[in-house]
Amino acid sequence: MSIKKLAMAAVAGAALVSTSAMADNTNIVIGTGGQTGVYYQVGGAICRLVNKGTTDHKINCTHTTGGSITNINALRTGDIDMGVAQSDWQYHAYNGTAPDKFPQGPFKELRAVFSVHAEPFTVVARKDSGIKTFDDLKGKKVNVGNPGSGSRGTVEIIMKKMGWTMDDFAIASELKSSEQAAALCDGKVDAIIFTAGNPNGSIKEATTSCDAIVVPVNNEAAKELVAENDYYAQTTIPGGMYKGTDTDTITFGVAATFVSSTKTDDETVYQIVKSVFDNFKRFKKMHPAFANLKESDMITKNLSAPLHEGAIRYYKEKGWM
Repeated sequence: MSIKKLAMAAVAGAALVSTSAMADNTNIVIGTGGQTGVYYQVGGAICRLVNKGTTDHKINCTHTTGGSITNINALRTGDIDMGVAQSDWQYHAYNGTAPDKFPQGPFKELRAVFSVHAEPFTVVARKDSGIKTFDDLKGKKVNVGNPGSGSRGTVEIIMKKMGWTMDDFAIASELKSSEQAAALCDGKVDAIIFTAGNPNGSIKEATTSCDAIVVPVNNEAAKELVAENDYYAQTTIPGGMYKGTDTDTITFGVAATFVSSTKTDDETVYQIVKSVFDNFKRFKKMHPAFANLKESDMITKNLSAPLHEGAIRYYKEKGWM
C-alpha cells in the first residue's frame, strides 16, 4: 500500500465523521520528517489549522514521516500531495542537479508554496570524544543520517567537498533522527549530524541526557559551499539554546520549504495556504522555530521552484504580490 493510502486509512479509522462525509471531502497527505524533528511539527501544525476548517473547505489533512528527498520523490509519484524539504534539495530536484538522488531528471512539475524556518547544519558530539571541529570527525563513530533524508544528503555534499568518503569514519551509522540521541549517549556513536530547525527535540534529548556539545562547522569546505550556492548561508546556533554549549556556534545551513506539484489542484493549495496565513499568529505559536517567521520572507526567500498557482492566488488577494 502506498504512503498516501496508508496515511488516509489512518485518518479514516480515527475520524469521527460519517463515511459519506469522508467521501465528499478531499483528502491530502503532507510528507514531513522524523517525529523528533521540526518537519514533523510543520506538518502537524498545518494539518491542525486545515482540519479546523474542514466543514467549510471540505479538505481532510494528515501527515506522514519521510524526509526531504523521500518527500520530493513521493510528490513526483503522487504518493503525497505536499511536503517539507530543505531548500537545497528543492533546487536540485527542480533543476536535476542531483541525479543520484533524483534519477528521473529535472522535476519541472515541482512547485514552491512557502518557506518556513532556518535549518542549521548541526553536529553534536560527546564531550569525551575529543571532537571540537567538523574535521575532528575523521576516524570517529558518526551517525550520518538515514538515506532519503535531507540531512544525509547534505552530509554527503560537504564530505565530497572535503574529499572524504564513509570509510573515513570508524563507523558511519544510518540511524533515524529519533534514534540518534540515545545512540550518542549510549556510546554507540561519538557524534550525530542533523540539519534541523532549532530548538530541536532530538538535539535537546542528546544534550540533556549526557555531556555533549554543539560543534562548529566553519571550515573551508563549509565556507566554499556558502560562497558557491545561494541556497546555503552561514548561520549561528545561539549559545545557551542547548545544555553544554554556552557560546554561539557558527555553522552553515538551509531553510525548510513547503512544496507541492502541479498534480495538486490550485483550489486545494489555495485553501492550505489560506489556513496557515489566515491563522498566522496561531501558527507562529505552534513551535519555537516558527516564532520569528515573517510572511514577506516566507513567500520570497529560499524558493527555487516556481510558486504554485494556488499559492499565488492567495498572495495576490492579500496584496503581497
